[in-house]
Amino acid sequence: MFRLAPALLLFFAALSASAMGADKITYEDHIEPIFRQHCMKCHGNDEQEAGLNLQSFGAALKGGSGGKVLVPGRASQSLLYQSITNEDDDLRMPPNKPPIPMDQIDLVRQWIDTGMLETASGIAMIQSRDLSFSPSSDVGNEPDVPPMPVSLPEIALPITKRPLPVLAIDTSPWAPLLAVACQQHVRLVNTQTRKTIGHLAFPEGVPHVIRFSSDGSILLVAGGTPVQKGLVVLFDVKSGKRLAEIGDELDSVLAADLSPDQKRVALGGSSKVVKVYSTTDGKLLYQLTKHTDWITALSFSPSGTKLATGDRAGGMHLWDSVRGDLLLNLAEHQSAITSIDWRLDSRLLASSGDDGNIIWWDASDGFPAINKSNDHSMPRPPGRYGKLPNGVLNARFSRSGRLATVGRNHATHLYDVDGNVLNRYKFDDAMPLCTAVTHDERSIVAGYTNGEIKFWNAQLSDESVIE
Repeated sequence: MFRLAPALLLFFAALSASAMGADKITYEDHIEPIFRQHCMKCHGNDEQEAGLNLQSFGAALKGGSGGKVLVPGRASQSLLYQSITNEDDDLRMPPNKPPIPMDQIDLVRQWIDTGMLETASGIAMIQSRDLSFSPSSDVGNEPDVPPMPVSLPEIALPITKRPLPVLAIDTSPWAPLLAVACQQHVRLVNTQTRKTIGHLAFPEGVPHVIRFSSDGSILLVAGGTPVQKGLVVLFDVKSGKRLAEIGDELDSVLAADLSPDQKRVALGGSSKVVKVYSTTDGKLLYQLTKHTDWITALSFSPSGTKLATGDRAGGMHLWDSVRGDLLLNLAEHQSAITSIDWRLDSRLLASSGDDGNIIWWDASDGFPAINKSNDHSMPRPPGRYGKLPNGVLNARFSRSGRLATVGRNHATHLYDVDGNVLNRYKFDDAMPLCTAVTHDERSIVAGYTNGEIKFWNAQLSDESVIE
């Protein structure tokens, strides 16, 4: 009998996947050839270690002696996917062999995440989700005159031996204004002229979080000095005046946000506790104590009704922002969550993590609507196994629902509302730590470990640098 070699089978499977799109990856056309090449010697019709047979679609769904190994729509929660991606060489499948090539692993992940189709004419095992974007919740927040700094007071800038890595940035939602975290101050930059227009003093230490209010009139700056002091400061954007100082932490604040109605501030850090304060009198409203590790990210929904929080161990939760009641556990990340951001319609939130995952969550039920797991991974050198440097360090939505991300592969990515990559921007000289999109969406801004700020054209791959 004439048979195609496994390599040719996989070649034609990849062609089919490209032609039909990720939502048409099927067991018959794409996954069965991968299982046949790597898995069926131990998990086929002739032998079923642990009672698992992958030689047919029905048998794969049945699972093994320990139960099901596939969870439709959740590759990261599927035992089979966990087994073929395990970073421990002694635990990863197939045993005593090199890892399955990354492009084949991506096909398996996409097959599971898109509902595990058996054939191209089959029915997905998960419900379709409407990801269309309609920013109706943002209507009414636009000010008559977008706030811009006017005659900011002069401050004494600290003398440093080398530039501080840019730990945080944010752009005004309505004005050509960028705020950049610096040593003991915040630098304000006009995003159209790319010139520095003023500074805000933050003598308490280093800012770890910078966020503009939804109307652009207030700038939240959070941080402090490690093992000494942490707090949140609210600045008036026009005058640079301090409006409030909130919190009295014994360590730097690592995560913070201001509610859309400007009545509440949430903060967290090494205490493992999320604290929510009133901005009118600075009183503590409630605490969230479910996290088991440092709080590394949090964000209020644009609707003001929900608060999403994440920690250094990958724990992520969704809360009622007024009462502090737990709404959903968002279990997907396997290591530290680096950022959380909401789309303007409050229907989706995005999280990024040191595990390399970028997840668009459906806020109604906590299901990962889109999951990108390897977009910021480093290329694997030939002959090298084990863990490679990975991780997505920041993710921020634009006003139109596009998502900008930065990662340890030194790249900045821009995704459309369906999670497709629109552009990639690479800067090899330093690693990007944070990102934001300008109010007119013409530029993506990224802050780097060498202290530089780069403006990337949102349509092209050109750039400019602020020294």
